[in-house]
Amino acid sequence: MKFKQQFIYQLLFTIALGLLVVITYSIFPMEQLNPVKTVENPFTNMPGWLIGLITGGIYLVLYSLIGLPGLFFASRLGLPGIIRPGAGWKDSFFHPLWIGLVCGLFLILTDRFFPLDSASRAIDFHPAFPLSILASLTAGIGEEIIFRGFVMGLWAFLLNLVLKRWRLTHLALWIGNILAALIFAAGHFGSVVVLMGVQSPEQLPVSLVVYIIVLNGFLGLVAGERMMKNGLVAAMGIHFWADFVWHVIWPFIAN
Repeated sequence: MKFKQQFIYQLLFTIALGLLVVITYSIFPMEQLNPVKTVENPFTNMPGWLIGLITGGIYLVLYSLIGLPGLFFASRLGLPGIIRPGAGWKDSFFHPLWIGLVCGLFLILTDRFFPLDSASRAIDFHPAFPLSILASLTAGIGEEIIFRGFVMGLWAFLLNLVLKRWRLTHLALWIGNILAALIFAAGHFGSVVVLMGVQSPEQLPVSLVVYIIVLNGFLGLVAGERMMKNGLVAAMGIHFWADFVWHVIWPFIAN
């Protein structure tokens, strides 16, 4: 598939992401979107739809700019880009659906049996329903553009500059996948620090740090593997369905 076609597909996803942000801010109050107030919100007196338009516009521009180098890296590495040419519904939608559901089950089992202390166990990682559905959609699109499209692509591209002379592009891709999964996991520490009420990740319990890395690192690795085979849309699907099980279904079961 030509670069221009891939760009159009990616633009459609970034537009969808921007619209999801607009809808989220228009429907839900700021108190629900930002339950832990660590800094004064400058948009407190603005209507939600206006905040959504501003934030959605920022997302549209930001993720479009992030996505462009991701497409470049994919083309240089022989990756499918957004959608693998010739991929049908099974590869792009059905397979990500059942793989994402399995990943969601893994997250639930990990949460159920992982040895966390009482303070860590008390943290509520889940947005309230129905915000959890929109949050899962937003994360599925936005985080995959950043971490699988850009971060994984960047690392794999740089590593491949050295490894391609030995025809080890596949190794470069997998190292990039592992690094992107770890960075993806580390990206969640900011919100965990706020929820735990500590000053830095160094103050988090070791068990909680391992827990965050296991949950998010596993999901990142699976999404990266599917991206290498069927494109970024497959990674988005896996991420969304895993989050749907984890953030939407599991809170109902657990409660």
